[in-house]
Amino acid sequence: MKGKLKIQNAVFYAYHGVMTEEQNLGRKFEVDVELEYDFSKAAETDKLENAINYEKVYQYLKEILTENKFYLIERLAYVIGKKILDKFENVQKVKVKVRKLHPPIGGLIDYVEASIKLKR
Repeated sequence: MKGKLKIQNAVFYAYHGVMTEEQNLGRKFEVDVELEYDFSKAAETDKLENAINYEKVYQYLKEILTENKFYLIERLAYVIGKKILDKFENVQKVKVKVRKLHPPIGGLIDYVEASIKLKR
């Protein structure tokens, strides 16, 4: 029984971007992840050890975003997806969306977004 676990709109203050100001001042980033895996054991047993612990996924996202610096959000989205597949062995597919809020592009804009899908 394949299922999906989603974390929507996790918000982090981080220091990613090409411009020096972005790397020094930082800004808010939003992340969505969708993890596809067989959760039949979790559904049948109602035990956390048979599921993906989404608190651990969130803490891992926080670590990736706040302990690294990337120039491009495309790279950030890729690294998140790759590291989730590496760390959580039962995840078969991952979709990642990264939004950089109010990027410095010389005009008003809510965000730019990069998305990626990876699978084993």
